Amino acid sequence: MSKVALVTGALGGLGTAISQALAKEGYKVVAAYHPEFDKKEEWLAEQEAAGFKDFVLVPGDVSDYESAKAMIAEAEAKAGPIDILVNNAGITRDKFFVKMDKGQWDAVINTNLNSLFNVTHHVAAKMGERGWGRIVNISSVNGVKGQAGQTNYSAAKAGVIGFTKALAQEFAAKGVTVNAIAPGYVATKMVTAIREDILKGIIDSVPMKRLAKPEEIGAAVVYLTSELAGFVTGATLNINGGLYYQ
Repeated sequence: MSKVALVTGALGGLGTAISQALAKEGYKVVAAYHPEFDKKEEWLAEQEAAGFKDFVLVPGDVSDYESAKAMIAEAEAKAGPIDILVNNAGITRDKFFVKMDKGQWDAVINTNLNSLFNVTHHVAAKMGERGWGRIVNISSVNGVKGQAGQTNYSAAKAGVIGFTKALAQEFAAKGVTVNAIAPGYVATKMVTAIREDILKGIIDSVPMKRLAKPEEIGAAVVYLTSELAGFVTGATLNINGGLYYQ
């Protein structure tokens, strides 16, 4: 029987690449999306046209504990117990700190960090009881090095790494690994739509002089969810083209 993988924020550029990579490995992929996302049918049609015909879609607001609980219940009802969880959902509300309002702070912390508790809390114990599980949390290079204008985002993504290290220790003896990936700048539609001169500045700051391909992040997720990664836990995999080293 195929393992079941749940990906949050699955309908975004990075989430799509991760979902496709997992599907290629033979996993049954449950793609979670925010209930207000109004292009899910268009996304599903695009995936089917690309040869991915078996995605299961479930709505849920990962920033809300009860909504996340209902989302997990629906995912399990449609696909079965969740073996693999990829906490990928994230937003930005960039503003220099002195001009940042509390709503912008709270929105990013709730979606990018509190969501890890809201979603993982409903699946981790069950993975431990079954003696196998893979949890991959998507952080960011800016959670490792910090970034002006992103105190909210950098704080949340740094918190993702701390969450990962602590939870990995709690589940290490239960057959469940917990790891993080900290991508640099990735060539999603959102990033490539940035004003040309700003995008050039970003690329110039990367030693490899290019953006990451979404598929490169997807491949890393596939490895961390594989049997061969069973001895990797509590790790943060930096994929940033040499932009920053811990």
